[in-house]
Amino acid sequence: MSLTDLEREYLSAQRLGRLATVGPKGDPQNNPVGFAYNEETGTIDIRGWNLAESRKYRNLRDNDQVAFVVDDLASVQPWRVRGVEIRGRAETAVVEAPEGSPFGGDVIRIHPRTVFSWGIDPDAEGMVKRIVA
Repeated sequence: MSLTDLEREYLSAQRLGRLATVGPKGDPQNNPVGFAYNEETGTIDIRGWNLAESRKYRNLRDNDQVAFVVDDLASVQPWRVRGVEIRGRAETAVVEAPEGSPFGGDVIRIHPRTVFSWGIDPDAEGMVKRIVA
């Protein structure tokens, strides 16, 4: 499994993440996206309105390397940030859309290679880095 129980629990409580892709001329693009952890494939699946027409979807044709970040402020007093960054390879796919979903079957599927997490494991200090693939 590519994510720990604590990482999956944290991600399941969040609604938005930010997906960074690289355009054909090397220009970075970073956009907020909806996501879900796919337990069956061990991937982060991103769906969206007209996803196949989006720049991030097209960017993956030339460069499949991505970074995906989900973070938030758990508290401001005391200041406590937490989050997960997933770096890896992404692929585009067409799958069956979930029942009742307003989105089509297009999906960006992120295969984690390196996972960084901070503030979600009470036993860990600072940032934790794990190579998963």
